[in-house]
Amino acid sequence: MLLNPRKAFNLKNPIHLLALGFGTGLAPKAPGTAGTLVGIPFYLLAAPLHGMAYLGVVLLLFAAGVLICDQAARDAGVHDHPAIVWDEVVGFMLAMLLIPPHWGWILAGFLAFRFFDVLKPWPIGWLDRRVTGGLGIMLDDMLAGLYAAAVLHGARLLLA
Repeated sequence: MLLNPRKAFNLKNPIHLLALGFGTGLAPKAPGTAGTLVGIPFYLLAAPLHGMAYLGVVLLLFAAGVLICDQAARDAGVHDHPAIVWDEVVGFMLAMLLIPPHWGWILAGFLAFRFFDVLKPWPIGWLDRRVTGGLGIMLDDMLAGLYAAAVLHGARLLLA
């Protein structure tokens, strides 16, 4: 049985604050979807960097996320507690790699990322079940982000 996230986490703890997407992970319904929304302002802040600089930011946030999510999961005593949504924030940012910061593309990226994150097609689900700790929490969402990025880039090619 999962601990009530309001008892398992303390938003005054900076690790928990980040892991829970500034509190969005406490949403009673669809915390992953709420957490993904936090990725939008992060994306908009980083989007002007373009290319490798943007990817560098995503990789730094991924590396930090491995540590953040690992600590939050250990504190809660539950691997990948649904309230831990930093992985959704960073996965969405990866989905938006080289995508123009227009609201139509942001909506498409949001929907594509959530689709792959929720359905977990192979090997996302396989990774989710087999890789543990902070790396496991982050890795399946990064792969969902890559799948979403491929769909978005395919759509851009078709619409060009």
